[in-house]
Amino acid sequence: MTMTASPKDPMLPRQFRIDKVRRELSDTFTMELTPDAKAGFVFKPGQFNMLYVFGVGEVPISISGDPGDRTKVVHTTRAVGAVTRAMDALKSGDTVGVRGPFGTAWPVEAAYGQDIVFVAGGVGLAPLRPAIYHAMANRERFGKVVVLYGARTPEDILFRAEVEKWRGRFDMDVLVTVDRATGKWGGNVGVVTNLVGRGGFDPLHTTAFVCGPEVMMRFVAAALEKKGVDRSSIWVSMERNMKCGCGLCGHCQWGPHFVCKDGPVFRYDRVADMFQVREL
Repeated sequence: MTMTASPKDPMLPRQFRIDKVRRELSDTFTMELTPDAKAGFVFKPGQFNMLYVFGVGEVPISISGDPGDRTKVVHTTRAVGAVTRAMDALKSGDTVGVRGPFGTAWPVEAAYGQDIVFVAGGVGLAPLRPAIYHAMANRERFGKVVVLYGARTPEDILFRAEVEKWRGRFDMDVLVTVDRATGKWGGNVGVVTNLVGRGGFDPLHTTAFVCGPEVMMRFVAAALEKKGVDRSSIWVSMERNMKCGCGLCGHCQWGPHFVCKDGPVFRYDRVADMFQVREL
């Protein structure tokens, strides 16, 4: 769970070519980047990169691709600020600066032999996707594999075609819910915490990975505990204003932690008390 070694100068971006840009939702897009080295790009599920749009600025974005595929680097994000809006305007053939990977990872290998549960809210599915890929590629090493996903509306379901494929697999359970049903939606309606009680996993032998808005993660953690999952078996991914990515600038300090270096993935029992502090 230590930070992966970065290039010789972790503050110096490397130029990556944009291979593909794909629209996911009205405000959300995916970029596939081509690494600049023959060895490809190596990362662990849950880590992030600092992406730099030349002349505009830099933002931290979780890696959302397959950790088993070193030939491309995939990022999925919403266009919500100056840098990500500028990124949204880029096209195939353009370049971005990349620093990383940084941060801690989902402890997928430590969960071998147990049931593994992924709980995502909204765009929080993107940072979890590499860990889901790892679980599918190593399916025989886990008990049950459960994905619980909540979105605002059916139109806001991220990676919808892929989620449908997951639901069609016989070796994993995928439940999806929306806050508000629209159109011809005939699935679950309600918050994602409602799905925790329906997940057919053994709470005494389960590792849970949770990603989404902080309030959602707090309520999901409470629901998992109520079902019998120990706090030390629950992991969350935090999001903060990160500037350097390697614990130098202090922008992402969260209590005694620097999210870029000590996180973004944290064991819930170690940070649960800070979830109760507003605006920390």
